[in-house]
Amino acid sequence: MLEKLLPNMRVNSVYDIDLEELGARGVKGIITDLDNTLVGAKEPLATPELVKWLDKVKAAGFRVVILSNNNSLRVSSFAAPLQVPFLHKARKPIAKSFRRALNMLGLKAEETVMIGDQMLTDVLGGNRMGLYTILVTPIAPLDEGFTTLINRRIERIALSRLRKRGLWYEEETHR
Repeated sequence: MLEKLLPNMRVNSVYDIDLEELGARGVKGIITDLDNTLVGAKEPLATPELVKWLDKVKAAGFRVVILSNNNSLRVSSFAAPLQVPFLHKARKPIAKSFRRALNMLGLKAEETVMIGDQMLTDVLGGNRMGLYTILVTPIAPLDEGFTTLINRRIERIALSRLRKRGLWYEEETHR
């Protein structure tokens, strides 16, 4: 079970993801979390840097969908100006939401990556679906809600066990 929490890649932010490498792997689509993955949990809109990155992603031919556990108002207010499709109240890591995101993209799991900041929702859900998973460092951990704080405690326990088993090393994060 612990292995399902291991991402295929770890990076500090979405800006550290090598899009050419993803394309070379046959990736055509990106499912991404919103809060603390693309922007801080309390940031209502995309930053200019994120807008530029999303433009680059789309120009490279990738299809994108936002998959968030947050409510409709939060996710739609963020995604609509970017013209990015989204699913809200996804209840990640439940497989149904990931299947819906794949259907929106019109892609298979092996053609898609999942990018997120939480092991228990984004990585676990993505791995269970056979997606290539990328874990990013949370942007604004102090802005996280109650449920996420509980998940972070469970993550710390899981990380401790993964380290003891030699499956997690701190220096793996790309900088």
